[in-house]
Amino acid sequence: MRPVSLLELRQVGYQVGDTPILQDINLTIDQGEWVTLTGPSGGGKSTLVRIMASLLSRTSGELSFVGKSIDDYDPIAYRRRVSYSFQQPTLFGATVRDNLQFPYQIRQLPFDQQRAVTALKYVGLTAADLDKAVVDLSGGQRQRVALLRNVMIYPEVLILDEVTAGLDADNKAFVWSMIRHFNVDDGITIVAITHDQAEIDAAKRLVTLADGRLVGGAQ
Repeated sequence: MRPVSLLELRQVGYQVGDTPILQDINLTIDQGEWVTLTGPSGGGKSTLVRIMASLLSRTSGELSFVGKSIDDYDPIAYRRRVSYSFQQPTLFGATVRDNLQFPYQIRQLPFDQQRAVTALKYVGLTAADLDKAVVDLSGGQRQRVALLRNVMIYPEVLILDEVTAGLDADNKAFVWSMIRHFNVDDGITIVAITHDQAEIDAAKRLVTLADGRLVGGAQ
């Protein structure tokens, strides 16, 4: 039985003025896949994933999610199902708690503190770190908290824009271990941009983008 297609892009393009950034992007991503997106800098990778995440609007073509045009979704509801994690971890508020509460607040749900504590322990932090000031976190810890915030209430798709850039080898390995857990154990579909050769070599499905066009892996 063929897996369920979550994201489908057909002839998707994006341009600024007369300058094309993406051209004729055809790509299908199935439920549970881990798609690694690579290619030269400036090739349009971040633009592509931001269109998938509804942070940018395509200028041509069709983009559907679970068989329905993205244009037919409420943008806020869509972004709860397709979550985007920036290259540089962006934390807000004063504490780790402020960040892990946020997904519950926007859904008007009670905060699941036990789930938060369990998640922190999984990523090498402690219950006491729930009230730790974000300014006191290391770069690796900030990235872990940022990723946890995106999965406190599971999305269907997690889009990662070079989330290990700038991390040392140990923190990089820890973050990718987290992401494998999200994909394999939790069933979250992963779309991840990387330039890291080890991550490229380990890719389950590698899609290459150059000069705004897909040049490999776009079945």
